[in-house]
Amino acid sequence: MKLKAYKTSLLAALSLAVAIHSASAQTELYFSREFSLTPASPEPSGGSGAAAENDSQAELAKKLNNPVANLISVPIQNNWDFGIGPADAMKYTANIQPVIPVSISENWNVIIRTILPIIYAESPTGGDSTSGLGDTTQSFFFSPKQPTKGGWIWGAGPAFYWPTSTDDALGPGKVGAGPTAVLLKQEHGWTYGILGNHIWSFAGQGDTPDVNATFLQPFLSFTTKTYTTFTLNTESTYDWDNHEWTVPLNLMVAQLVKIGKMPVQFQIGGRYYAERPMNGPDWGLRFTVTFLLPK
Repeated sequence: MKLKAYKTSLLAALSLAVAIHSASAQTELYFSREFSLTPASPEPSGGSGAAAENDSQAELAKKLNNPVANLISVPIQNNWDFGIGPADAMKYTANIQPVIPVSISENWNVIIRTILPIIYAESPTGGDSTSGLGDTTQSFFFSPKQPTKGGWIWGAGPAFYWPTSTDDALGPGKVGAGPTAVLLKQEHGWTYGILGNHIWSFAGQGDTPDVNATFLQPFLSFTTKTYTTFTLNTESTYDWDNHEWTVPLNLMVAQLVKIGKMPVQFQIGGRYYAERPMNGPDWGLRFTVTFLLPK
């Protein structure tokens, strides 16, 4: 890998450390120095303590499927996309996605979700590769602390697009904003719903294209009694200026475990691009590690 790729990996590690440190400052969770990997057990091994532990694991597994749950988490989502352009190039994106819930009243939370991409992209035409930061998306979901009488969970608010890209090839470098919302329901191990936003750019320098895009993420997941979660979703984007869809279909499996005292979820999956712009990727892989800091 070229020098730029090594710089990207170092930047990703530093960003991860900062994200975890910031989240851990908001909780009193104790981390054991002893390292152990313990799958969650669905059956109590005896005593009320074991039953309470299983209830806690079940609640965490449920919250992980809820984008507006009252749960501090730091997902590190690693994406590899293949078959880009005539050179069949590869693109690697590490999305650092801290999620911080803030209580603003007795009945309401605001959930702050940030996506900071760190990218290594080979040239689709066989030229030099590019690495660095992409543009940041930050969403603020105002969400009731309790579901509706029908069991629906929802949140809505503004989304912002920040020009953090370090190269024009990694993002347009524009300032943008727009609405975002999520609606979901959880019952009998199932979670289903949709998350979406629309971003318009209104400022920024350079000759890069403006941003005028809709993002839609319908999702369906099922969590077993051993806290294994199977998820099917799309992360579709429609570019209104170029009239182009990008529609990756994602199939993933995740497992909630404990490392010492810290609950961690590991997720792996693949995707197929059912629709893509010219020179877009054909398929991809995903591996995500989510660090959880229950409040």
